[in-house]
Amino acid sequence: MPATRDGKMWRSQFYYKDWQGVRHKKNKRGFRTKAEAEQWERDFLQQQQRNLDINFENFVQIYYEDMEHRLRENTMRTKKFIIDLKIIPYFKNKKMNEIKASDVRAWQNALMKKGYSQTYLKTVNNQLSAIFNYAVKYYDLRDNPCRKAGSIGKSHAGERQFWTKQEFKQFLVTVENKPEARMAFLLLYWTGMRIGELLALTYNDIDLEKRTISINKSYQRLDGRDIITPPKTPKSKRIVTIPPFLAEELREYMFRLYGIMADERMFRFTKSYMEHEIIRGIKASGVKRIRLHDLRHSHASLLVEMGFTPLAIADRLGHEKIETTLNTYSHLYPNKQGELADRLEIENNREDEE
Repeated sequence: MPATRDGKMWRSQFYYKDWQGVRHKKNKRGFRTKAEAEQWERDFLQQQQRNLDINFENFVQIYYEDMEHRLRENTMRTKKFIIDLKIIPYFKNKKMNEIKASDVRAWQNALMKKGYSQTYLKTVNNQLSAIFNYAVKYYDLRDNPCRKAGSIGKSHAGERQFWTKQEFKQFLVTVENKPEARMAFLLLYWTGMRIGELLALTYNDIDLEKRTISINKSYQRLDGRDIITPPKTPKSKRIVTIPPFLAEELREYMFRLYGIMADERMFRFTKSYMEHEIIRGIKASGVKRIRLHDLRHSHASLLVEMGFTPLAIADRLGHEKIETTLNTYSHLYPNKQGELADRLEIENNREDEE
């Protein structure tokens, strides 16, 4: 059915069959030109075909519709931002079943010329690869051209930045007159929890007698809305035991929170407030600049220095796989090699003396 006039605008009306073979009528108004209305019809029908003789841009819309039911809102928003800005403009009119490794390599080369960081290059490349993996798994694409093309960028641009205990204490002085921020920073440094996990904490999550914190949700603010979601991964749901001094700090902080309900958030600010405070505190204290998330790395580095195993650290941080812990913090373990060798030498000498 051709596009028709609708006052000063154009309308697209047509019939189509869904994936179950049921016939439907589609009606969309508000197109400025006849060509726009007809193009919209072609794109819609192409998406309904559910095969790979389809433009990349239209296949991405199918991918979005599926993943929106499976990913957290903020994760989906980030994914769309990267794909819409850095991937679709290059591949949009290419057919999914005609994109080759050479096309991906050409796109990678164009991306690398723009001077992006190694971690950002890796992130963008991973998003393209995820689309093709989806096509391979669910739409029988023969293979993922990104695999043949090879990867670009690095997962970690270098060693993680973190604060030592002395640096953290030097920073903490700058928030002494802000009890809410001070308590939040104490928890981030001494537990390694994520900022979203911290901001979702309620009275019900704290057991001061057992000195435990139950991490079972995450908070974020999107478009002026307070969003509570499950933690990042299943393993992120965990119970963290805290030292007595931190339990006492938490007891005093909670005592000051008059009238708060047991299921209300204990920290009523957002991530942006904490980011502002860490920047302000860094300038005031003179400690090296790190990101808010690097307080999590600071906790992990402290545990490594104290001699805890990667498995124990992975459990405390809520990593889904121990490989994540090893890949993220492996650079800290070589520092222990000298100590290990010295202890082996002592052990060997002890046997000789006996």
